[in-house]
Amino acid sequence: MTVEYIRYRIAAEKQPAFLDAIRHANQLLAAAPDCLSYQLSHCEEDAELFIWRIEWTSVERHLNGFRKSAEFGAFFQLVKPFYTSIQEMNHYAVVG
Repeated sequence: MTVEYIRYRIAAEKQPAFLDAIRHANQLLAAAPDCLSYQLSHCEEDAELFIWRIEWTSVERHLNGFRKSAEFGAFFQLVKPFYTSIQEMNHYAVVG
């Protein structure tokens, strides 16, 4: 298993559209066989910060499975308007 973390900085006026896009994108993740779970968190100290945590079966299945699937096109169209707001997008191995 690998965990993808995507950190966003979203201005207050864009947050309703961002949250709506993530809700719809989560529906596509729920249908993806290699997506194990997902969660969006909102920072309590800085209202513009969000972290989207997505668990995948592996980095390889995320990049060569989901990202090459028909569903990815629809997924990307939902999140594309917020692409420049990403501060980090990486895969992490769980340790311990």
